Amino acid sequence: MTKKFLYLGFLSFFISCAFACKNIGQQPKDSIAQDSQESLVKPNIIYILADDLGYGDLSAYGQQKFSTPNIDKLARQGMLFTEHYSGSTVCAPSRSALLTGMHTGHTFVRGNKEIQPEGQYPIPDNTYTLAEAMKKAGYATGVFGKWGLGYPGSEGDPLNQGFDTFFGYNCQRLGHNYYPRHLWANTDSLVLEENSGTMKGVYAPQLIHEKTLDFIEFNKDNPFFLYVASIIPHAELAAPEEIMNKYRGKFPPEKAYKGVDDGPEYRNGPYESQKETHAAFVSMIHILDNQVGEIMAKLEQLGIADNTIVMFTSDNGPHTEGGADPDYFNSNGPFKGTKRDLYEGGIRVPLIVKWPGHVKPNTKTDHVSAFWDVFPTFAGIVDMEVPPSLDGVSFLPTLLGEEKEQKEHEYLYWEFHEKGGRQAIRKGNWKAVKYNVFKSTEDQMELYDLDSDLGEENNIAKDYPEIVAEMKLLFKEARTPSEVFTFDQGTYLEN
Repeated sequence: MTKKFLYLGFLSFFISCAFACKNIGQQPKDSIAQDSQESLVKPNIIYILADDLGYGDLSAYGQQKFSTPNIDKLARQGMLFTEHYSGSTVCAPSRSALLTGMHTGHTFVRGNKEIQPEGQYPIPDNTYTLAEAMKKAGYATGVFGKWGLGYPGSEGDPLNQGFDTFFGYNCQRLGHNYYPRHLWANTDSLVLEENSGTMKGVYAPQLIHEKTLDFIEFNKDNPFFLYVASIIPHAELAAPEEIMNKYRGKFPPEKAYKGVDDGPEYRNGPYESQKETHAAFVSMIHILDNQVGEIMAKLEQLGIADNTIVMFTSDNGPHTEGGADPDYFNSNGPFKGTKRDLYEGGIRVPLIVKWPGHVKPNTKTDHVSAFWDVFPTFAGIVDMEVPPSLDGVSFLPTLLGEEKEQKEHEYLYWEFHEKGGRQAIRKGNWKAVKYNVFKSTEDQMELYDLDSDLGEENNIAKDYPEIVAEMKLLFKEARTPSEVFTFDQGTYLEN
């Protein structure tokens, strides 16, 4: 493969966590091969993943009740995708699709599966991840925020899957709580004494953000891949008082939520109570937007903004837990469904890409893309090794304005292992959806034409038997069996 970016070599780095709270994002400078020419030709990549942020939760995508000025600025400076899809409709499989370049019919983690007392079922050691590919290509790699793909110390631990640095929540369940008892700093459990009992001394997203900025600062002279896996705005709904005060009383009528505020399960997954869920939600979006702005400002301050690609997206559609009110905010925009749905509202997400000198500012594209396309797209940028098993299609031609060179997907596929089993396929403008696939023996396939029915309101399966027959074959073709994330192989695949 012809190399797009020449480089002279590298020395991967590892951060000791003996002083985890102070030293995350830093390492001995003499352990890095310094090469200013390399940093100019090999772009840094920052991938920002919001958690449960709906398509309509950004003013750049039509939000009317509040604004997201920093993310909107990012959109003006780059390209906004209108038909981008998450890897799944819940957290872990969506992240697995992102990091493996495979959809949920092939990627290892296909559902949320807990391991007690902390963490999720791990992706296996033989999985070749995006982070491993970036590291092999000479990049320092860091993940800050929520992991969810392997309990601490497992083969799925981020440090065993290509990341040099990790700071944040290993466990998705514990990531429900914004004032946690501890966070992970690489392999060290960092106890947050300020959050003992019912105290709220450390707002985790802020501490994680500080370590994110430290990582950028320390790696300013070397190519880096930074995966910012924010927990905002996933429930619970919580924000510091100084932010809440900005929005109290501005989103009536308020909606109260009664959660778990004491006892053995407090801050062990269940959400805390919130009397002002509307104000809290907007406060959290305010924090997320500010953090995006501070990342961009840090790049400018360090003089590396022009050599850094920034992508912003969300892992699935808006949630309804913890008092969240997506209907009030029109969080799913023009789409039907929310998180855990395979209608558009559960899986169509924002994507904004800024790449100075390469992506034309203030542009939009309707290219149909998904999380599993990110791996091959990055591979096209940095000329790194990719496995032949990828389902993804690089959207690099779209970014570069070379639409005539852009390859399209034959189809996109999703499966969901809860609520009776769900599947969906998009092929062109046709969208096939199947619910309750584990139980039903009847023909339950729904068919929609997204060109004329973006809201998936009119099931036209009976009118197009030939399309239904084609979709049935694709549902069979799209997946391979999994012994861990079993998906009933009964008659539902024939329907």
